[in-house]
Amino acid sequence: MVRSATVLGQAHRSGPRLLFVLAAATAVLAAPAVGGAGSSPSLSSLRSQDAALAAKKRSAVLGLYALDAQLSTARARLSGLQAQLRSLRAQRAVLREVLGIARRDTRRAQAHLAQRLRMLYEQGSVEPLEIVFGAKSLDEALTSLDNLQGVAAQDKATLRTVTDARSEYTQASSRLAGDTARVAAETDAAAAAAASLEQARSERSAYVASLVAERRLTDRRLAAVVARAHEAETRSAALARVRVAAAASAVPTNAVSATPVAAQDGRTIAVVATGYSLGGTTSTGLPVGWGVAAVDPSVIPLGTHITVPGYGDAVAADTGGAVVGDRIDLWFPSAAQASAWGRRVVTIVLR
Repeated sequence: MVRSATVLGQAHRSGPRLLFVLAAATAVLAAPAVGGAGSSPSLSSLRSQDAALAAKKRSAVLGLYALDAQLSTARARLSGLQAQLRSLRAQRAVLREVLGIARRDTRRAQAHLAQRLRMLYEQGSVEPLEIVFGAKSLDEALTSLDNLQGVAAQDKATLRTVTDARSEYTQASSRLAGDTARVAAETDAAAAAAASLEQARSERSAYVASLVAERRLTDRRLAAVVARAHEAETRSAALARVRVAAAASAVPTNAVSATPVAAQDGRTIAVVATGYSLGGTTSTGLPVGWGVAAVDPSVIPLGTHITVPGYGDAVAADTGGAVVGDRIDLWFPSAAQASAWGRRVVTIVLR
C-alpha cells in the first residue's frame, strides 16, 4: 500500500523542543557509523588479508634463505675457479720462463755445433783409424779416441735435450692452454650464475620488504576498524541514553487547532493505520525505518511511544499533510509488506 500522501521531511507545526535536540543528537551520533560502514572493509576480511600476507611473507623468507644458500655455494665455486685459473696462469708463466732458458741453451748448443762443424769442415773428416795412426803413442791415441767419443756424445745429448725440451714445452703448453680455456669458461659461467642469484636475492628482498610494508598497512587498517567499531558502540549507547532521556522528559505542546485534544500517556485511541515503504528522512531528522510512525502532532505528540496491534512498538517521529486527526502511517521495509498491511482501524496504546 502506498503511503497515504504523507510528505517526508515536512516541518511539524508544534512539538516538544527536546525532540529537536534528540533529532540533532541522533543525526550527529549516527552519521559516522553509517558513513564508515559502506566504505571500509570488514574486520574479518582484513584479518584474512593479514593472515594471507603473513603466509606469503613466511614463504618469501624461506625462499630468500634458499637463495642465500645457493648464492653462498656459487660464490665458493667461483672463488675456487678463480684460484685455479690464477694457478694455471702462474704455471704458464713458469713454463714460459723455462722455455726461455731452453731457448738460450738451444742457442748455445747450436753455436757449439756450428763451431764443431766449422772445425770439421776446416780440418776434414776425422776417422778413428786416422787418429790411431797419427798418434805418437798409445796413450795419445786412446786420449784422442776418448775425446772424439765424448764430443760426439755431448753433441747427441745436446740435440736430445733441445728436442725433448721443445716436445715437452709443446705438450705442456697445449695442456695448459686447454685447462686455462676450460677453467676460464667455467669461471665466466659461475660468475653469471652468481650475478643471477644476486639479482634474484635482491628482488626477493624487495618483495619481502613490500609484504612487510603491506602488512603494516593492514595492521593499521585493522586498528582503525576496531577503533571505529568501539566508537560506533559508544555512540550507539550514547544515542540510546539520549532517546531514553528525551522520551522521559518530553512535554508535548499542542498546537491551537480545530482537531481533537491529544491523547494522554497510557490511554488507548482508535486510529486508521496505513502502511507505506518510502525512503528518506523524517521531519524530526531521523532516517525512516521500522518503528517510525507519521502522526498528527495535535493528536499524538511527536516522540510518543506507540504500541500498535499486529505491528509492535513505534515512535511518533514524522508528520504529513494527509495525516490529520486520528490517522497514522506505519513504515514497512518493502512495498509488499506495506500492501499486506493495507489500511486498517486499530486501537493503539500511547506511552
